[in-house]
Amino acid sequence: MSRMTKLFRTAVFGALAVLAMGMVAAQAETKWDMSVVWPDGNFHTKNARAFAEMVNKVTKGGVKITVHSGGSLGIKGPEGMVAVRDGLVPIADVLLNQQSGEAPIMGIESLPFLAPTSQKLALLHKFVRPVFERVAAEYNQKILYMVPWPGQAVYSKKKINTIDDLAGFKLRVVDANGHNFFTKLGAAPLQLPWGEVVPSLAAGTIEGVTTSSSSGVDGKFWEFLGHMSRFNWQASSNMVSVNLDAWNALSPEHRAAIEALGKKVEAEFWLSSRREDGAKLKTLAENGMEVSTPSAELRAALMERARPLWDEFAKRVPEAQQIIADYAEVIE
Repeated sequence: MSRMTKLFRTAVFGALAVLAMGMVAAQAETKWDMSVVWPDGNFHTKNARAFAEMVNKVTKGGVKITVHSGGSLGIKGPEGMVAVRDGLVPIADVLLNQQSGEAPIMGIESLPFLAPTSQKLALLHKFVRPVFERVAAEYNQKILYMVPWPGQAVYSKKKINTIDDLAGFKLRVVDANGHNFFTKLGAAPLQLPWGEVVPSLAAGTIEGVTTSSSSGVDGKFWEFLGHMSRFNWQASSNMVSVNLDAWNALSPEHRAAIEALGKKVEAEFWLSSRREDGAKLKTLAENGMEVSTPSAELRAALMERARPLWDEFAKRVPEAQQIIADYAEVIE
């Protein structure tokens, strides 16, 4: 064999080796599109983008997540868990209580005044988190992390001083628990996903909204409403979950790295939620929104109407009965 032939063969084999390595690297790289219904400025969206960056880092570029905010993938909030189950998206940020139509237990934390503070919600999660994990698995997905919203306030044109001020009040609620609670208070609640809230305010379909301080800023509610009452009547959390088929397709090393990351950022994101509330309350006030806290009398009246809904929920969702009983025993 001539020297020229040897050099040619060496060059060819070298090129083939480089090509093969490139093909292996391409095959090893995983790309996930992540559905998020919240706008870019929302802290859940910011959390998702931060998580995506960290996933890319801990997997050394092996798993890349592209966050699609504002519902741009066409998936509405109540559709999130099913969309992940069916593989319409490999990963999504999902509001738990909007999934109660699929799995009623997912609405437990939004029972009125069951867990009105982040401390009580964290305690409730000690009892209910295993159930959430089980439901996620039944829906072909795995929870990577969960983060609560700030407490749910009531936005209105005028200050709410008594329950009588809620009579006939047309307001948006997130889920069935909210609908049942405000119906008992004499209001006229309408269940709407986030994407329909601002258009409904603009059209006059609703006169107010119950949601967090974050969403109040996202929706620029000061353009429609003048008051925010800090009822803090309902807890609600989001989960970021991944389709199990997509998850199991990852290497064991990547799964271990992402799972460890999820546990780490969950604690950090809970803290960001608490900080978020204070920052957004300040923004609301700076834009002319009057912010108030219910009087002791109003809060007592609200709680009186809320407590029976815990029992009603436990009857409709039997597996919630022991969870609520054990949790209530600890907090009382």
